[in-house]
Amino acid sequence: MKKTTLVILAAGMGSRYGALKQIDPVGPNGEFILDYSVFDAKRAGFDKVVFIIKKAIEEEFKKAIGSRFEKHIEVGYAYQELDKLPKGYSVPEIRQKPWGTGHAVMCCKDAVDTPFAVINADDYYGCDAFAKIYDFLVSENKSETLDFCMAGFALKNTLAESGSVSRGVCTVTSENFLSDIVERVQIEKHGETIEFTEDNSTWSALSPETVVSMNCWGFPAQFLDCIEEKFAEFLAGIKDNPEKAEFYLPNCVDSLIKEKTASVKVLNTSDKWYGITYKEDKDALMSALKMMTDKGKYPERLWK
Repeated sequence: MKKTTLVILAAGMGSRYGALKQIDPVGPNGEFILDYSVFDAKRAGFDKVVFIIKKAIEEEFKKAIGSRFEKHIEVGYAYQELDKLPKGYSVPEIRQKPWGTGHAVMCCKDAVDTPFAVINADDYYGCDAFAKIYDFLVSENKSETLDFCMAGFALKNTLAESGSVSRGVCTVTSENFLSDIVERVQIEKHGETIEFTEDNSTWSALSPETVVSMNCWGFPAQFLDCIEEKFAEFLAGIKDNPEKAEFYLPNCVDSLIKEKTASVKVLNTSDKWYGITYKEDKDALMSALKMMTDKGKYPERLWK
């Protein structure tokens, strides 16, 4: 059986939460969202987890988070730093902002040599997504293109309890392949209707069943060579905006689809996604995890 790796984008954790010690427990026994992601991935069959972090939070991260998993699964680290660039490129003097999620994945090239999944550190995806991505990654690739996959969530299962959300709205073929992603940055639920706006005045309806991407992907190891090439292309084209231009993972994937270099199988999941953007989101997640634990979906203590 092929080895597989779970790659977790965690480089922004220190800045988002102020300090790692401020990450809120959400499980019945003080578990973090990360505990559930790693537990679900290990249960699905993943052999290793690689955290992409910044050197500045390395010591605190390994002590507070990495050490939680070392007895249960192989743990590795990769480091997203501003100056980690392809040969021939240097950081523009004006640049301070991170390069984006695509760059973060590129930074794990030396730590990953197997098919791998990519997720956000602060999102709860549910066990079904990990099981389906694992099965895809260990299946035999017989196509002439690179075979990717993506967990596809129903929009209705990804909305915040209050406030607006940003989602990658997907166009999916009848064979369940991804053909396009459009980022909708302001989606809200108005009564029983889900709508988005681009100008804060005109609203357009979206079906509750619309497939959206929550940054839960599966890739072959060869993708890391492709993403490095795409990042070099990105750097060569940012002369007009060297301060703020970002290299997003979905944009890289979309470019490879358009070039017919890769195909992306959409693996639909009926699980509900949870993130913590608003206070009400945390309350909803805690209630859901308590209910899932009571029903036996998770053990009372994940890491007995």
